[in-house]
Amino acid sequence: MSLQEEFNQEEDNLKEENSFQEFDYDFKEGDKVNLVIETETGLGYTVLINEEYDGLLFRSEVFQDLEENMEITGYIKQIREDGKIDVSLRPQGFRNVIDADTQKVLDKLKASKEGFLMLTDKSSPDSIRFHMKMSKKAFKKAVGNLYKQKLITLEADRIVLVS
Repeated sequence: MSLQEEFNQEEDNLKEENSFQEFDYDFKEGDKVNLVIETETGLGYTVLINEEYDGLLFRSEVFQDLEENMEITGYIKQIREDGKIDVSLRPQGFRNVIDADTQKVLDKLKASKEGFLMLTDKSSPDSIRFHMKMSKKAFKKAVGNLYKQKLITLEADRIVLVS
């Protein structure tokens, strides 16, 4: 191997070593963390995680009003290869989320005088977000869960609590 080839190979090895960095966070994906809302951006909100690390809370994850410097509990959604951290306001994992969402829909049904909600799986995402403070996908999963448990009936224009 020539001196030039050896040099090029060493340079490539250094580039490869530097391109992979190990990030030493004191949390992992799914962990509960403390968040401080910093700035609203086009994508969502920049946040301070556990008073130490920067993260991003995507707009699609937000179902409540947030203000700068507001302290709130969040969850580590993803730690990306580049070390950037995505967070959520909801626990991660299907079982954690579906139980909370199912309870939220059930509570809303019980709180209504008539025992029904004028929402269905055909309702607009905006309507569901406004009334239920959750995504349409989460709403449909929760309603499906309640239906399987025979706690509700589904009608063309509403969901009815079984008495």
